[in-house]
Amino acid sequence: MAKTKPGKKDLDSYTIKGTNKIVRPGDCVLMRPSDTDKPPYVARVEKIEADHRNNAKVRVRWYYRPEESIGGRRQFHGAKELFLSDHYDVQSAHTIEGKCVVHSFKNYTKLENVGTEDYFCRFEYKAATGGFTPDRVAVYCKCEMPYNPDDLMVQCDECKDWYNRVNLGSRVPMERFHPSCMGMTIEQAKKLDHFLCSDCSFDYDAKRSQNGFPDSSISEPKVETKRRKR
Repeated sequence: MAKTKPGKKDLDSYTIKGTNKIVRPGDCVLMRPSDTDKPPYVARVEKIEADHRNNAKVRVRWYYRPEESIGGRRQFHGAKELFLSDHYDVQSAHTIEGKCVVHSFKNYTKLENVGTEDYFCRFEYKAATGGFTPDRVAVYCKCEMPYNPDDLMVQCDECKDWYNRVNLGSRVPMERFHPSCMGMTIEQAKKLDHFLCSDCSFDYDAKRSQNGFPDSSISEPKVETKRRKR
């Protein structure tokens, strides 16, 4: 009669081989791909367990890079953007190369320095169908594209003031524009201090005319940028 193998046991943590970094359920990790020419895979650890031979395995939920999705990478996808997929898997814990942090989109945009281990996620992704949740996000600029945190954008001072006065929360975006869509180069945008979008500039000129002031205004963009570690 065959002997029954002992069952698996859950582990609270796993120390990455050759390091002192400890992985626990809920952490995000970098996993070694079979193709060494590819960047490491990114996954969220759901569970850690050991078999009867004490070999550690991890149940993970994969993150997909935009180029790995059915629709591919698009203009508004950030360089460090990931999609949290519905693709689960079990892998040897020895394939974990390191830890990383997958921020919410909002928290990522607040980072003063973006390190090599920093990523962000704003969509969940269905691997079989290519569907996204949410299927709609706020769009900006005349081109009506979602916000790419890697791109320099200029912000309308009047829209910002209106936003602050109304104070309706993050569901009402402050208007941002790509310099190229406003007929400016990035270098020109970086040199300017104030900016009124075309709608606010039109309203401003109309108010000045009604009050007897000359019809002239200077639109100089206020630049939003982020320091990055390369």
